[in-house]
Amino acid sequence: MSLKARGIFVTGTDTGVGKTIISLGLMRLLQDTGLKVAAMKPVATGAFWQDGRLVNEDALSLQANASIRPDYNQVNPFVFELPVSPHIAARKAGREIDFQRILQVYEELAGSADYVVVEGVGGWEVPLNERQRVADLVRVLDLPVLLVVGLRLGCLNHALLTQCAIENAGANCIGWIANQIEPDFLLSTENIETLDHSLDWPLLAVVPFNSEKEFVARDIFPTVVKDKILHALYS
Repeated sequence: MSLKARGIFVTGTDTGVGKTIISLGLMRLLQDTGLKVAAMKPVATGAFWQDGRLVNEDALSLQANASIRPDYNQVNPFVFELPVSPHIAARKAGREIDFQRILQVYEELAGSADYVVVEGVGGWEVPLNERQRVADLVRVLDLPVLLVVGLRLGCLNHALLTQCAIENAGANCIGWIANQIEPDFLLSTENIETLDHSLDWPLLAVVPFNSEKEFVARDIFPTVVKDKILHALYS
């Protein structure tokens, strides 16, 4: 990369698969090695009013746990109140998601940090405007990708389809993380094994279900996989 900081784009097989929890875990892992870590969620839908402006809960968590604390608008430059697809939310708000603005903000963060964790919105093919999708944003930012697979019924299909889409986009995926988002997901181990044999990228970690994940996100990765994750982030 030509910028000072390295970075990673955290994408998922769908919405609600735990991208924020994994992003927070990556941030803490990198911070524990002595790095100054910035965080960014370029686009967020489903927001509420706080101190006279719209904010998103996930973006607030990223902002609060980063090494540097830029203004909220840098962490989350495009935020919309409606909890719908970004391109629809933007249209209803009379705005358009501008990739060049996102790139500008990313470069500003990268100039003041050692590593930037960028969390996507929804899944890989989510439309961001009338012409571009999440995949196009990753291409503009020129970042490697980490895939979060939410373990629930349908995850095999979603993960395999996402793999095809990421490969077709020519993106570099460094690996995937299995996130147990349902406490009683049937035959979880068998599903993980199936994906481990089917996906072309290495399984970096399995994160067990924890109803209090938002409070323990800094320690979600077992010690035995931390070096493996760090190696992948710097590969």
